Amino acid sequence: MRVPEAEPAVRVWRDRLDPAVRSGMPAHVTVLFPFLPESRFDCDTLAAIDAILGRHKPFEARFERFGRFPGILYLAPEPATSFRALTEAIVDSWPETPPFGGEFAEIVPHLTIAQGQDDTVLDKAEADLRVRLPVVSRVASVDLLVHDGSRWQQRASFALWGSRP
Repeated sequence: MRVPEAEPAVRVWRDRLDPAVRSGMPAHVTVLFPFLPESRFDCDTLAAIDAILGRHKPFEARFERFGRFPGILYLAPEPATSFRALTEAIVDSWPETPPFGGEFAEIVPHLTIAQGQDDTVLDKAEADLRVRLPVVSRVASVDLLVHDGSRWQQRASFALWGSRP
């Protein structure tokens, strides 16, 4: 899900250190990747996703803590459980699409700032960003982004329960 409130704080570092930015990926917390191929997004599938996500209430997320994976710096959202619940709900309906292909045992919600960097670069980014935190975001929808071979494009957006008309 997009986190536009984070863009002013993280944009400069993401532009330099996150290759996904060049293909149009906004600041976001991933609900599920990889997911279904775009050819499977028919009306029934989109309606099923909408129904699943529509059972979840909007929530406020706070980004004030950093985390790292090897070569990666990210912001860790709180409450992480709200993000995990969205992921688990989608995976329950499409168990053939485990988060990150099943590579990791635990779901770790995160907003990536830098990828493929050494610790010195990550330390510098973290020190600079620390004064720009916290970032607070109201999560009221989940966007479905698809990659067309060169760019990420929004295919659909799903409102969470309390934000529906």
